[in-house]
Amino acid sequence: MSEIPIIEVIDVRKSYNNGQVKALQDINLSISEGCFTALAGPSGSGKTTLLNLIGALDVPDQGSIVVDGQALESLTEKARTALRREKIGFIFQQFNLIPVLTARENVELPLEILPGYSGSSRREAAQEILRQVGLENKEHRLPAELSGGEQQRVAVARALVKRPVFVLADEPTANLDGKTGKVIVDLMKEMRNTFNTAFILSTHDPRVIDRTEDVIRLADGRIVP
Repeated sequence: MSEIPIIEVIDVRKSYNNGQVKALQDINLSISEGCFTALAGPSGSGKTTLLNLIGALDVPDQGSIVVDGQALESLTEKARTALRREKIGFIFQQFNLIPVLTARENVELPLEILPGYSGSSRREAAQEILRQVGLENKEHRLPAELSGGEQQRVAVARALVKRPVFVLADEPTANLDGKTGKVIVDLMKEMRNTFNTAFILSTHDPRVIDRTEDVIRLADGRIVP
C-alpha cells in the first residue's frame, strides 16, 4: 500500500449548538492512498461528523482538512461540490437508492453530472461495475426487488463507477445481518484491491473492525489509543 497521504486532518475541531456540543476536538490523522481503514467508536463518538468533514459536506470550526492536495477550507462551495462529484464516493447504511430506478440506472446516476460520458458509455460503465460486484444478472431489477445485501452491492457499485480517489462508507453494514455484512466488507476490500481506491468505513461493529487493515478509534470527539 502506498504511503502517499490522500487525506490529512490537522488540528480539527467541530462544535454544534453554538459550541455547546463538542463533536470533534484536536483531531490529527493521515490516511494513505489505497487504505482500508475503520473509524471506530460508539454512537456519538464523532465518526459521522469526521466523515462529513473529510467528504467536504461540512467545514471545521478550526484546523485544516487536505483532500488529494486541496485544503477544503480554502475552496468555495462550488469547488467543494466539484471535489465531491469527481473524487469522492459515498456509501450509506440506508443504501439511498432511488426506488423508481433500476440497479443499472442507480449506478449510472453519478456519471450523468460528469463530463465526457454519453448515454452508451454510462450504460457500459454501469454494466461493468455491476458485473464486478456480482450483479450482472440483476441490472434491470428495482431496489425493492433486491435483498438488503444486493442493494448495498448496488450502492458500492454506484460509489465506484466514477473511479473516485476514495470512498466514505457510513455504517455500511448496520442494516445487514452479520453474515451479509461480512460479505459486503469483503467485497469492498476486493474492490479496493481491484481499483486501488481507498475505503474509510465508520463502524461500531467489531466484526467489521476486525476485517479492516487500519483502525482509528474515537471516543467523545477525540482520537484514543
